[in-house]
Amino acid sequence: MIEIKNLYKTYGRGETSVFALRDISLSIQQGEFVAIMGPSGSGKSTLLHMLGFLDRPDKGSYRLLGAEVSKFFDDELAHLRNRLVGFVFQQFHLLRRTSALENVELPLVYSGKKGAFENARKNLESLGLSGRIAHKPNELSGGEQQRVAIARALVNDPLILFADEPTGNLDTKSEEEIIKILKELNEHGKTVILVTHEKEIAQHAKRIISMRDGKIVSDNIRERPKGSVTKDVSVEELVKDSHSHFGRVEFREHVSQSFRAILANKVRSFLSILGILFGVAAVIAMLALGQGAKVSMEESIKTLGSNLLSIHGGSSRVRGAARGAGTVTRFTNADIDAIKSLAPMVKNVSGYASGSGQAVYKNENWNTRIEGVGYDYGEMRATTPEIGRWFSKEEIARRDKIAILGLSVVNELFGNRNPVGETIKINRINFKVIGVAPKKGAGGWHDQDDIIYIPVTTAMYRMLGKDYFDGIYAEISDVESMKKAQEKIKLLIAKRHRILKDPDDYFHMHDMSEIQEMLSSTTQTMSMLLGCIAAISLLVGGIGIMNIMLVSVTERTREIGLRKAVGARAKDIMTQFLIESVVMTLSGGLMGILLGILTSIMLSYLAGWATKVTIFNIILAASFSIAVGMFFGLWPAKKASELNPIEGLRYE
Repeated sequence: MIEIKNLYKTYGRGETSVFALRDISLSIQQGEFVAIMGPSGSGKSTLLHMLGFLDRPDKGSYRLLGAEVSKFFDDELAHLRNRLVGFVFQQFHLLRRTSALENVELPLVYSGKKGAFENARKNLESLGLSGRIAHKPNELSGGEQQRVAIARALVNDPLILFADEPTGNLDTKSEEEIIKILKELNEHGKTVILVTHEKEIAQHAKRIISMRDGKIVSDNIRERPKGSVTKDVSVEELVKDSHSHFGRVEFREHVSQSFRAILANKVRSFLSILGILFGVAAVIAMLALGQGAKVSMEESIKTLGSNLLSIHGGSSRVRGAARGAGTVTRFTNADIDAIKSLAPMVKNVSGYASGSGQAVYKNENWNTRIEGVGYDYGEMRATTPEIGRWFSKEEIARRDKIAILGLSVVNELFGNRNPVGETIKINRINFKVIGVAPKKGAGGWHDQDDIIYIPVTTAMYRMLGKDYFDGIYAEISDVESMKKAQEKIKLLIAKRHRILKDPDDYFHMHDMSEIQEMLSSTTQTMSMLLGCIAAISLLVGGIGIMNIMLVSVTERTREIGLRKAVGARAKDIMTQFLIESVVMTLSGGLMGILLGILTSIMLSYLAGWATKVTIFNIILAASFSIAVGMFFGLWPAKKASELNPIEGLRYE
């Protein structure tokens, strides 16, 4: 069954090199009970590790059932360890925080055998542990722990059972029980290879091989195996099977193993999760703040009017001021009618006249801005009152003394009372209040709600003494036509006023959509800035996860070595650690989403800031937390997957 020739193994290099095995040649038949003896440092454990595919020789040949083992890759050797051999260690190597049954089931996790988990319970019961199945290793005696280890080694019905000093940590009674179990297994056809330095233990074997200084010094066959039935096993077929089936471990098993590891260190895991929790909460809250500011800004933008073109007299280079006498264009009703003729490109047109005035109501007075506006102004500038009404065309034509107040003026003159129907004085002229303009908020350096709207004809002829408009607002049908409309209106006004020089020296136009784009760009930049600041905190949380996972890899080095010894591939180890990392970050992410939403609500109610939590922001934060878990968990997972099983098992 086993044939090795000229096997060498050296540890270290140069002057510190140690020759563990020197020119070892050996053959073992199926059904043998072999004891390998020798003092410490003789190479007996190294030879056992070579035979059990836990380590590779520097040179030499190892054939198992006719197949050359040295040519197989690490993952293929892992599959052979899982299906052909079982290990019983002196230190037991049981997972501390799992039950006896879960320890025995461990090789089945990596075998791909569905429905074979019942074998674990049967093995424990057959070894007299039916009443200790749910107990953890620290609740079992040394002998019971070793029997659990034997049950684990046998759960996949291996051809060979390797036992490395299985009685070294046991009392005499437990020692006898373990030897009895090994002998019974050999009587039932199992090949048992035992490493020991005790002669009385070796005497139970049917063949004793003695080693010293890495060489076999004697090989005493005391009894030949009695007609053991050779299993029809092809190593090459098993290796091929590893590529098609091995590794298709049910995802729930990996998740289950990951959750056990996380729950085993609850406090440390929770502290790691806190970093992600606050990071995601910050992302949600900051994005909500940015989104709220954007929505608030959009509402403010609406008050400017959509697709609006503003035309003002005066130079475009020195706004509001003339470069010389007669350079300020005075707009008239004829100009408004001419611009209206550009329909359907132009939807609405309204002239306006501005000034300042003193508003008085009873013993309250307030100095404010007066805006004389036309009929279409209310719709164009989103100024139609929510309380009261807008001016009618007839009222504008009659030059009626009626007014619509901005909210700031209402607060100063009327407080919390409804002003509609009341009479106020503006520059000593009585005006009847017919409405309250909707809130517009601050715009630039002034308060847009500190204003009184009156009919433009009333403003021009009854109050300001003007026979011209200060400016014209033109609403264009769509944004695409804005540039074309500007050119046409510029040519039209220049022609009407006989402007032969550069029109920009006489009047200028503002495209309100440019202001909208600027404000939108500003809010978008602010949102990105807030998001980036929050993402940094999430990044810090991710680094915390990586640190914890690295600590976890170091702490669980023995566990990783054990998992590899019972058949776990590098991919399985990597998957498990990645799942642990993602589970922690996702858990922190979900809790962070709830905290972020709560924080957004508190910012809205307590601080009065505009916030808006969107589904997109929630998905973004959750996805980012998963990505952080995978990114920062990748290195620790890769480090764990690359551990040598022997180094892992020997780790202190």
